[in-house]
Amino acid sequence: MSHPSSLSDAQLDTRLQHLGLADLDPGTGAGPVAQPSVRTSTVRFRDLAALDKAQALKSQGERGVTYGRVGLDTHAALEKVFCELEGAQRSFLAPSGLSAITLALMALLSAGDHALVADCAYGPVRYLDKVVLSRMGVQLSYCRAQPEALRAQLRPNTRMLYVESPGSLLFEMLDLPALSRFAREHNLVLVVDNTWGAGYIYRPLALGADVSVVAGTKYVGGHSDLMLGAVMASDPAIARRINDTHYAMGYAVSADDAWLALRGVRTLPIRLKQHAANALEVCRFLASRPEVARIHHPAWPQDPGHALWQRDCTGSNGMLSVELKFDQEQARRFVDALQLFGIGFSWGGYESLVQWVEPSSIACHGYCEAGDNAVVRLHIGLESTQDVIADIARALDAAA
Repeated sequence: MSHPSSLSDAQLDTRLQHLGLADLDPGTGAGPVAQPSVRTSTVRFRDLAALDKAQALKSQGERGVTYGRVGLDTHAALEKVFCELEGAQRSFLAPSGLSAITLALMALLSAGDHALVADCAYGPVRYLDKVVLSRMGVQLSYCRAQPEALRAQLRPNTRMLYVESPGSLLFEMLDLPALSRFAREHNLVLVVDNTWGAGYIYRPLALGADVSVVAGTKYVGGHSDLMLGAVMASDPAIARRINDTHYAMGYAVSADDAWLALRGVRTLPIRLKQHAANALEVCRFLASRPEVARIHHPAWPQDPGHALWQRDCTGSNGMLSVELKFDQEQARRFVDALQLFGIGFSWGGYESLVQWVEPSSIACHGYCEAGDNAVVRLHIGLESTQDVIADIARALDAAA
């Protein structure tokens, strides 16, 4: 059996356990395992030469810390973890997933620019467009994330292709390498929301994307107790633009939230494996029920995107949506009848969650073929699947 000669040669699961650990005290040679939460507002310097060095790094687009807003050891450790997860050279922390999306779009689009956006992307992107981007003179067009559909929407001022894969709500797998080729052909920056993949089971940068955006609130944190986003890139010119905008917009992340994310990422591999196994077991049960019309889960063999998932992903998670042969009132009764599932818009924590999907929120998804069926999104947590399935069965019976 071969052994890694250095941490860089080790498997990702191993690297995630050893990145960002606390430094040992040079005098005693001892120290804690976990990186402490280092809080500060002011950064003090030994002398002006040290300050000059930090300012020079910042002016070069590197991580030069002159003020506490950028964060110290805890933030730097988490940035390294995100780079490792995503295979990136630089990562930038943001206070939430949506703020990370905002950072990427504001950094890479200017007044007069046009961007193509997958119509299956996270819903609040449209709100960002309506309230901020359109007012700033940036134009967004929404369509199916397929080269032929995108080509029809191209304009002379198109500068970006923004997608989410798998898609929001219905988990449509996108052909990211094909989209990357399309973006290169038309000189577009390809930005991918990779919250589903968390950098662990799906790696957009390796598939041709220029920028990956993640809501660390979800699986990276893993415990439903923090808000966090991150933007990752490797191209130096793109990273420089993100760095400058990150500083200009005054983004700051709590050191405690960064610490919680560092703690959460240590168990990310085993949590995702268990979420994935539990979700597939629930899919098998749902497939046996006459009330179920369709299951949306790319790891499910009957999902239309299963072949793409097999090709591009290394695992799955607990997210799935189900089309029920219910009207909307029956679907609402189903949601209310669930006892182990909390009703909530987030996911990625240890607990099971349910969201009744309003028909208007998926009507804009070209992938949606629900018709009169109701759609319910489930996050399958870490509870016993025997109990989760029994809960779903009771709720289906109560709603029928």
